[in-house]
Amino acid sequence: MKNRIDHEPAFLLSSTAWRESSLKIDIFSQNYGRMSLIARSARRRQSDLRGVLVPFVPLSLSWFGGSELQTLHKAEWLGGWAQPTGKNLLSAMYVNELILKFTAIADPHPEIYDLLKRTMQALSAGNHIQAALRLFEWQLLTFCGFAPDIQYDSQGKPINADNLYAIYPEQSIECVPTVLPNTLCVSGETLIALANGEFNHKEALNQALQINRLLITHKLTEMHHQNATIHSRTVLTQLKQFQAA
Repeated sequence: MKNRIDHEPAFLLSSTAWRESSLKIDIFSQNYGRMSLIARSARRRQSDLRGVLVPFVPLSLSWFGGSELQTLHKAEWLGGWAQPTGKNLLSAMYVNELILKFTAIADPHPEIYDLLKRTMQALSAGNHIQAALRLFEWQLLTFCGFAPDIQYDSQGKPINADNLYAIYPEQSIECVPTVLPNTLCVSGETLIALANGEFNHKEALNQALQINRLLITHKLTEMHHQNATIHSRTVLTQLKQFQAA
C-alpha cells in the first residue's frame, strides 16, 4: 500500500458522514500532525471501526494513500482514561476545535500531540480544568508561533511581577504606568504564572483567559475571516445563560 503508516498514536478531532456508509475523519497524530482520512464503511453496523473511532481518548491508527485525503486501514482504542463528561466534554470539544483551526494538514508537531494528550487527560480527570485550558491555549499559541514573548517587555527588560503590562496582538509586551483605555493590561505576576503554567490565584486565571482570548480571536479573524467563530465556546455560553435563567 502506498505511503502506509502503521500503529500511529493519534486523537480523533472530528468526523462527518461521507457517501453512503463511510466517515471522513480529522485526526491529530504524534508524528504526522493533522490528517484527513476516509474510514470506509465505518457507519455500517458490522464494521470493526464502530465504537473505536471516538474522540478525546488515545487511539492507534493505520492508514495509506498518496493524496491529501487518505484511507484509514485499522483503528485500535488504546485506553488510558474515560471520555470527559458534562462541561468538561464541551471543553474537550473546544480543544479539538482550536487544533482544527490552528494547524495545517500534514504539518508535524509532536509537541502539540503531547499537549493534546496532557489536556485530554486533565479534562477526563476533572482536576484544575480552567488552569489546564489556559495552559493549553497559551502553549498552542506558542507552538504555532502566535504568542508574544512573555519573558521580556518591549524594552528588553525581564517581566517584573509588580509591574503592569499592556498586551497587543503581534506586538511586544509594553510596560505601562497605569491601565490604558481600550487596552488589555495585566499584571507581571500573571505573565510569570502563564509562562510557568502555575496559577496560584483566580485573578491570574482570569487575566490569562483575557490574554488568550484576545490573541486567539485576533489570529482566527486573520486566518479564517468570516469563519472565526468558535462554535463550542458559543454552545457553552448559551448553556450558562440557560442555567442562569
